[in-house]
Amino acid sequence: MDSSKYRIETEKNQAFLREIREDLLRFGRQFPSPAGSSYYLGDDGTPWTNRPRETWITSRMAHVYSLAAMLKQDEPTPAGLPFADCRALAEQAVRGLLGELRDTEHGGWFAGIAADGQILPGKQCYAHAFVILAASSAYLAGIPGAEALLREALAVYDRFFWDEEAGLAADTWDTGFMKLDDYRGLNANMHSVEAFLAVWDATGNPVYLKRAGRIIRRVTGWAEANGWRIPEHFTQDWQSDLDCNKDRPDDPFKPYGATPGHGIEWARLILQYAAAAQDEDDPTSLTEAAAKLYDRAISDAWACDGAPGLVYTTDWSGKPVVHDRMHWTLAEAINTSAVLYRVTGGLRYSEDYAKFLQYLDRNMLDHAHGSWYHQLDRKNQVIGTVWPGKSDLYHAVQATLIPYNPRVGVSIAAAVRARA
Repeated sequence: MDSSKYRIETEKNQAFLREIREDLLRFGRQFPSPAGSSYYLGDDGTPWTNRPRETWITSRMAHVYSLAAMLKQDEPTPAGLPFADCRALAEQAVRGLLGELRDTEHGGWFAGIAADGQILPGKQCYAHAFVILAASSAYLAGIPGAEALLREALAVYDRFFWDEEAGLAADTWDTGFMKLDDYRGLNANMHSVEAFLAVWDATGNPVYLKRAGRIIRRVTGWAEANGWRIPEHFTQDWQSDLDCNKDRPDDPFKPYGATPGHGIEWARLILQYAAAAQDEDDPTSLTEAAAKLYDRAISDAWACDGAPGLVYTTDWSGKPVVHDRMHWTLAEAINTSAVLYRVTGGLRYSEDYAKFLQYLDRNMLDHAHGSWYHQLDRKNQVIGTVWPGKSDLYHAVQATLIPYNPRVGVSIAAAVRARA
């Protein structure tokens, strides 16, 4: 096997990532329902029409195909899906967000719609952050309705989720926005940072850059005080709950303990913010924090049980709890190792990048269907206890783009738009 295709800054590596991306975009093309909301995709890309059509998945697909539409403008003889198809798929997803997933009575977006047409209860900060991300990317891609979607998504988020006093976001309301749940969590805040940085790049509104920085400073403080393992779950007054979900440690959104993949993902977002806000913050200390988060996560999670791969969760001493390997964790490891290499020049990060891509090729790429397996067990066998099927393309497609974004401080949609 030619190892040069795994090494960053080689032509073969760039070609390898392009091939993966084209396969993913072909794989995901059946996602839209008749009204535009996204079906959950099965192992071969066939829609699972008996599952709910969720806002966060629809938003991710709108984001991905908006990126693809902008990429295709820069490829006069594109392989795979042509520009018109990618743009049409982005338009369908935006139509779903402006249509059946949008709550015209109470505002905001439903968590999703069940197969029988019933509304999934609750209004999630996590989902609303992805609506903002999708709208920002679609706006840059010139998708009809995206500008209005972005305005409305920001207004709803600012009214119901942003806590100006705490400098953090609340998590979940009831469907009518009458009662706010006591739970507070960092998963929604992490994707809020991603969304805020995207808004800053799309609109130039400095409010959202400042908010991203406020969240990041709170999170790095908690992480440093906890051995650079990020507490994920909190009470309503932002006291950490380190035993949350100890009885169901493999929860897909609120697992017990430390989630190394989130430490890795936070590290990348911190590096992006540090590069974007150099005049307002201390990039050196932020880069150091990002490196510590990444190093702790990789040290805890990579091959810690005798087999290659990154475990899903650990306890607070770094001992594995859920040994399964999730595709999104690997995608973020590919991204962050590449970004750290760009920022610091450290060869160990480029070595990590090559190691992660080789593992992807050997274990997590579904070469038959042109996609990524979403969950492997500790022996790197495909399972689906937490993530059956292949819900969406967001993490995997971004892992083919972020490593070659030369402007670390610019979110991926804005970087692709500038290239196109």
